[in-house]
Amino acid sequence: MEKLYNKYEVYNRWLQDSDGYWQEFIEKTAGYIYWAKKPEKIFEWNPPNPFKWFVGGYTNAGYSAVDYKLGRFGDKTAYIYINPEASVERRITYGELYQLVCRISAALRAFGVKKGDTILVYMPNSIEAVAVLLAAARIGAVSSTVFAGFSPKAVADRIELVEPKIIFTQDYSLRRGRRIALKENIDEALKLSTWRPQAVVVKRALGEEKEPPMERGRDMWLEEFLEMGKHGNCAPEFVESNEPLFVLPTSGTTAKPKPVVHVHGGYQVWIVHGALLVYGLSSDDVIFNTSDIGWIVGQSYIVFAPTIMGTTSILFDGAIDYPKPDLFWEIIEKYKPTLIWTSPTAARMLMRLGVSHARRHDLSSVKRVVTAGEVLNPEVWRWLYEEAFQKNVPVIDHWWQTELGGPAIGYYYALVKDMPVGLEFMEIKPGSAGVPLPGVEVEVVDERGNAVSAGQKGTLVLKRPFPGMTPTLWKDHKRYMAEYWERYEGKLVYYTGDAAYIDDEGYVWFGGRADEVIKIAGHRIGTIEVESALLTHPAVAEAAVVGVPDPIRGEAIAAFVVLKPSWRPTEELRKELIEHVRKTFGPIAVFAGLEFVNMLPKTRSGKIMRRVLKRLWTGEPIGDISTIEDEASVEEIREAISRLKVVKVSE
Repeated sequence: MEKLYNKYEVYNRWLQDSDGYWQEFIEKTAGYIYWAKKPEKIFEWNPPNPFKWFVGGYTNAGYSAVDYKLGRFGDKTAYIYINPEASVERRITYGELYQLVCRISAALRAFGVKKGDTILVYMPNSIEAVAVLLAAARIGAVSSTVFAGFSPKAVADRIELVEPKIIFTQDYSLRRGRRIALKENIDEALKLSTWRPQAVVVKRALGEEKEPPMERGRDMWLEEFLEMGKHGNCAPEFVESNEPLFVLPTSGTTAKPKPVVHVHGGYQVWIVHGALLVYGLSSDDVIFNTSDIGWIVGQSYIVFAPTIMGTTSILFDGAIDYPKPDLFWEIIEKYKPTLIWTSPTAARMLMRLGVSHARRHDLSSVKRVVTAGEVLNPEVWRWLYEEAFQKNVPVIDHWWQTELGGPAIGYYYALVKDMPVGLEFMEIKPGSAGVPLPGVEVEVVDERGNAVSAGQKGTLVLKRPFPGMTPTLWKDHKRYMAEYWERYEGKLVYYTGDAAYIDDEGYVWFGGRADEVIKIAGHRIGTIEVESALLTHPAVAEAAVVGVPDPIRGEAIAAFVVLKPSWRPTEELRKELIEHVRKTFGPIAVFAGLEFVNMLPKTRSGKIMRRVLKRLWTGEPIGDISTIEDEASVEEIREAISRLKVVKVSE
């Protein structure tokens, strides 16, 4: 499988013959993805109807992940579950996983769940949660996972969207020493929702003496549920390639969440495609992915792709810096992962805690580090590559979205894996997400949808569908077309919503969300660009910026900075940081103010909530913040804004 790809020939091969490329790919990956019936046609699309991939093919993502791996990997460890806060470790082999998934499949059927029915999972990372998702897939049911940190209102919204027959949850979870009552959140969500599931299945997690309230006739413990599948039918259900696999609602800001649909055929192909090209994944790998099954990264590279490819995964349930600041590095030394998958925000946090924690641990098992979720700022890339991993392994940024299933822009791992020698084959440019992968044709356009030239900023669009792209929104295809494909009159392109430019070598550079670009007196500056400039100053650990109204220039920059532990906030440092940014951008970088804070408002998945920053500044309602990691950060920003003074720097 290592010889499947060569330099840029792979992209040209796809460009010249897209159907031939994908036909060859499914043949060469037949050891990973099981096809009960091979596709009759690679692609068809008659807009505005949903596009289809691998038409007439029959497969099943749950079967590919579990049953299909038994012969080769039955005794191999599939998952190592660790919860450092609870001092829990548990391993499960592929054979044991098959038995558990089979039992859940039969229990689902015993409850009347059939192909096309929906279930909802509101659980943290756990072996049982993964098994429920695989079991639902195996019988052709459609799962929907809700991040186990969402508020009852956010959960209720998602229950309304997908109308699940069964909800799976847990009694409690732990988060930085706090108990989160997940079952009680579900109870509250169901009071807010008009939908009534047939059952709520509860997993015992903490062994607490105090049990959560259980409603007779509706609620049951997981053990009771599993008993229903003891002698039941657990045969897999092979489905047409375009049948839905799962629905994952985006977190949403002002509008209601968008229920993104991924399908069995195209999704499997795409996540394996990205795993081979960008991660160089093989069955010999041990993956440490710090994401959560409630996000697309967890669905793709904790639940489905690792099992489809026969790897071992560290199933991490917790925070990477709690209960000790060197926990992340300790896990690497103890469990010896070969692939680290994390977010830029997590990397910035590790950088803030200091490289001394990394130096105390043996990191020699790691062969590569990949990040996504936000732009990996150049300074953070350098810290990971040069200081934390001491130039021994490649650090690879890449880009995709919930709607895209897996990597769309990235670096071909096979060409950079022997860094720094590999750089002569494919240069890593810190700050760039890389180049489009085969299947992905990109363009940067202006506000009217017209293509701009290399180096010019605009909004990234995708010129055609690829196998991992969501073909529709759950029961709302009209909204799907309007949100994604009909943004520009007379032009059928997929709107990513991300600001970017493409350099003259084809590398894509992202500047944040298109609606977060700061427009100062006709100049457009990406939020990421300003934050990256701030991070090059030795005092800065983290930074977040937004554009705020300015009566003369339209907008100006409001910056919020977290300092490294050895630095103290002063008026002189404030002025120095503003001048530091202006050395990069010149006088167009006009600041409304810069304030020092101890923490930034971030989602549990690590993304900075710039929407909250801007609304706090303007005084607008901040909206739903149920995804926030720490609500205290909002109050700190509110206080910072109240004392913020415009700092005038001579132009």
